[in-house]
Amino acid sequence: MLGAFFKSLLSRNDPIKGEDEFRGDYYDPDQLVRFATKKAEKLKARGLLDYPAIVHLETLAVCNAACSFCPYPTLERKGVRMPDELIAKIIGDLSDIPKNVGFQLAPYKVSEPFLEPRLFDVLELVNSKLPNANISIITNGSPLTERKIGQLGKVRNLSYINVSMNHDNPEEYESVMKIPFARTVERLDMLHRKHAEGVITCRVRLTRVATNRDDDVSFIHWVRANFPRFKPDILPRHDWIGEVTTPDGVRSVPDAPCHRWFDMSITATGVVAMCCMDGSAKYPKGDVNTQHVLEIYNQPWLRELRATLVSRRQTRSPCNRCTYLSY
Repeated sequence: MLGAFFKSLLSRNDPIKGEDEFRGDYYDPDQLVRFATKKAEKLKARGLLDYPAIVHLETLAVCNAACSFCPYPTLERKGVRMPDELIAKIIGDLSDIPKNVGFQLAPYKVSEPFLEPRLFDVLELVNSKLPNANISIITNGSPLTERKIGQLGKVRNLSYINVSMNHDNPEEYESVMKIPFARTVERLDMLHRKHAEGVITCRVRLTRVATNRDDDVSFIHWVRANFPRFKPDILPRHDWIGEVTTPDGVRSVPDAPCHRWFDMSITATGVVAMCCMDGSAKYPKGDVNTQHVLEIYNQPWLRELRATLVSRRQTRSPCNRCTYLSY
């Protein structure tokens, strides 16, 4: 179902050109399989067998939204605050990554980063201790304020901001997100103005989890008309390894490796989830309270995944039943 849907969208003449052949307004599942393979190969070639490409660091498991396509509403660790000492310990562990090896740090997991009162203290520490870390932000945009945007503009090595908007229709937005549409649009207007003023200089995308062609196209046109400095992105819907029911039913497991094998996904409790799709950390691969981050990353079975880049259909659970495909 989704395969035909995405292919029909790709036949349109107006997709925005992206950073490479795979990026655009829409994603074709076949392209995504090729992308997952090529990205995994590139990460391996960059020497990231030993060091993570992306570290998700969830310091506060809190979100103000309750999206129907996200596991947050049923999250058991909801409200957990990572101790300051553990944050410092994790950043200390990551400082053992050679400074000539770049990686991405994302200060969230199943959480809204701008609800974390310590966010900018954490990012200042990251800038100080991890100059090789590029910072990425995914937010629903609602908690943004002029002060926070100003603080964000001072963060070094900020690579992009993704705002999970999902709907241009107020009724649908509030039904799915459970937060006021007008307030979020007001915050987006402010962010757009600050981007034009040069306060924010990184890329900004407004994203939507795909539903149907008409609504997806409507969203793209709405973004282009109202926020021309921001790029619209339509993203595939995922089931979070079975945690969230998807309306299109069960898709097949891709016959490809996964570039998320090069990630570290640290929850607010310190437990390291299998990947970004393991929202509830049902498949833990370590605990940073008692283990070094790089020790967890370099466990023999995890290194083997990255070294061989075997098809996930041929490996162990949960990867052998995960349908995740994205950039």
